[in-house]
Amino acid sequence: MALPTISSSSSSSSDTSPWYYDVFLSFRGKDTRNTFTVHLYRTLTQKGIRTFIDKDELIRGDEISPTLLQAIEVSRISIIVLSKNYASSTWCLDELLKILDQCKESMQQKILSVFYHVDPSDVRHKRKSFGKALAKHAEKLNVDMKLQLWKEALREVAQLSGYHLTRKR
Repeated sequence: MALPTISSSSSSSSDTSPWYYDVFLSFRGKDTRNTFTVHLYRTLTQKGIRTFIDKDELIRGDEISPTLLQAIEVSRISIIVLSKNYASSTWCLDELLKILDQCKESMQQKILSVFYHVDPSDVRHKRKSFGKALAKHAEKLNVDMKLQLWKEALREVAQLSGYHLTRKR
């Protein structure tokens, strides 16, 4: 199944929405794929909410990057599940940039953040695992601009209204 592009028109004249998915899930697979995210995905789909999750929606042989970027563009809402290792993935950080810099502003996409066993303040101020991950990226990257964009995106997402899930709950 190929995803439609944002500018493609629907075959139905009454459906002119650019959205193919209701929700795009951005998450660090090794942290939450088999726990929180899979339960969130099941609940959303059981409620009839068309949800993109990379495991179920990617076609074998597709390039991951373009498919995920396109899925972000054609989603009405992005849910960003910020977990301990989220910032250690450059792909997660690039998804975050795409969501915040392009889709939120130009496409009026809604953003929901979930702080999964992490403190929003640690995300905002790049402390603990977020600071360590960014320091590792800084060692590997020759381009300081990319690192600065990631830092700004983490600060921005941490300032959004969201859900803070802790182990105590």
